[in-house]
Amino acid sequence: MMIALHARRSAPSIADFAARHPGRPLAVVLTGTDLYRDIRVDAQAQRSLALADRLILLQQEGVLELTPGHAAKAVVIHQSARSLRPGRHSTRYFDLALVGHQRPEKDPLTAVRALRLLPPDLPVRLFHVGAALDTHLAAKVAALGDGDKRYHWLGALPQAATRQRIKRCRVLLLPSLMEGGANVLIEAVTSGVPVLGSNIAGNRGMLGADYPGWFSVGDAAALAKLIQTAVRDPDYYAALAGRCAERVSLFSPASECSGVCSLLDMIR
Repeated sequence: MMIALHARRSAPSIADFAARHPGRPLAVVLTGTDLYRDIRVDAQAQRSLALADRLILLQQEGVLELTPGHAAKAVVIHQSARSLRPGRHSTRYFDLALVGHQRPEKDPLTAVRALRLLPPDLPVRLFHVGAALDTHLAAKVAALGDGDKRYHWLGALPQAATRQRIKRCRVLLLPSLMEGGANVLIEAVTSGVPVLGSNIAGNRGMLGADYPGWFSVGDAAALAKLIQTAVRDPDYYAALAGRCAERVSLFSPASECSGVCSLLDMIR
């Protein structure tokens, strides 16, 4: 059998496997760029959907992007992360984490703009983890961040170091324009760190449409308001943390393993 990641990027391999081994099981994992861009316009990505016996989604709302015929082949398997004990938080600052390589889909500018909109006396720091993959965007982020001593760009870090940074923060910021099911959200939630994220399908499908931490895509002012509320209102912060804690079991390695085993049973 074959399990392929990416309908578009793996399209040649998917087509080759289907041609060489007709009748053998073929599953395709759909990412954010697949669901929210490529399958709408790319013929190779569309052909991958047609050839697949099963389509694997990483969050619940992904099925809304599929035709009824393709939706009938879809299964949801959440990615997982090992749970970590919550980290020791700064007693002086309310630390925020922003994790993602600097490229347009991750929209780091909205997070840094929100930081600049916060009152100067609000005791926050923003730690930004991620490589400067898009140098033009990274220059804009740096220019904006250099004007605020609360912004700290850490560059690319190994996964273990990134997880340690996340768990020492109070909130993860996730301002992405598109996500298939962000692994960093899972790493935050399984470390006891709640999320403030853009109101996109890939995020809603992970924590629910009624999660109280969503803001409109690109709306730095709305994000800044949520950050202020999280800092100053213990009840709001507790609501965020409680809703995330309700979802932890979905993102356990055991749950992901069970989902993969069920997939194999479906297509054998």
